[in-house]
This record gives sequence, C-alpha cells and structure tokens, in this order.
Amino acid sequence: MANFAQKNTINLQWGRFDGGSAHRAVLRRANVTTWVSHALDRPGEIGVRIVGEDEGRALNRQYRGKDYATNVLTFDYAREPVVMADLVLCAPVVEREAREQGKTLEAHYAHLLVHGTLHAQGWDHETNERDALAMEALEVLLLGALGFANPY
Repeated sequence: MANFAQKNTINLQWGRFDGGSAHRAVLRRANVTTWVSHALDRPGEIGVRIVGEDEGRALNRQYRGKDYATNVLTFDYAREPVVMADLVLCAPVVEREAREQGKTLEAHYAHLLVHGTLHAQGWDHETNERDALAMEALEVLLLGALGFANPY
C-alpha cells in the first residue's frame, strides 16, 4: 500500500501516564513514521498521541459514548487528496492487551497504528463481516511486510 516516495507528516505527542519509559523506547519517531507510512496509500498528515487511562476514557466517552479506555481511537478529518487524522492510543490498555495476547509491546503498537491508519482511510471492520475480513487480511499483509507476525 505504502508509497515511500510520498511525503508524510507524522506528529508524535505524549500525554501523562505512569510507566512511559517502556512505551517511549518502543515508539521512537522513526518506528511510528515507518508503521503509519506503510499503511498509507496516499500522502498523510497524521497526529499520534499516546495517553493514559483517564484521557483515553474521557475521549472514548465524549466521542463514542463508551465509558472505558480503548486501545486506539481514530479521528479522521480528510481522506483526499491527503489523509488527515489523529490516532490516540491508550498506553495502559495497549500494554495490558499485549501481555494478555502474548505479543511484544512493539508488535501490538505496530498493529494498532496500522489498524488506526487504515480506519483513517475509510476501512471499517464494524459494518459487516466481509469488510472486517478484508481489513484483517490487509493488516496481516502490511504487518508481515514490516516483519511482524499475524496479529490475529
């Protein structure tokens, strides 16, 4: 999918939460830029914010009406000619899920960043089973090209 000749702008931001050093070690700017850029099929301006449980829960409640912190929220603003979106990842949820799923923190972050970037381009896994299977297959393909195992 990715066209590495394209110009992407990736802005990485950090909220406040305990245990951030392990997350910062994995989420070096170069890694985040590579993972997000690999999932883009056109130029993108993507903000990535890593937050704690309180901020993640507040955003999920405000924008989705769900009163819990989720792993990744995608706020897509434009898809053409440039993908413009914010991805918000809740570090404690990502860490907990990685541990429960027997994945490294790096692999789980890579998956969620690819997943969120696909959402920003209009991919959807909640509408129907066919779309969900197509999105999952693309995620497996993209992550495999990045050197990560099938996340499912």
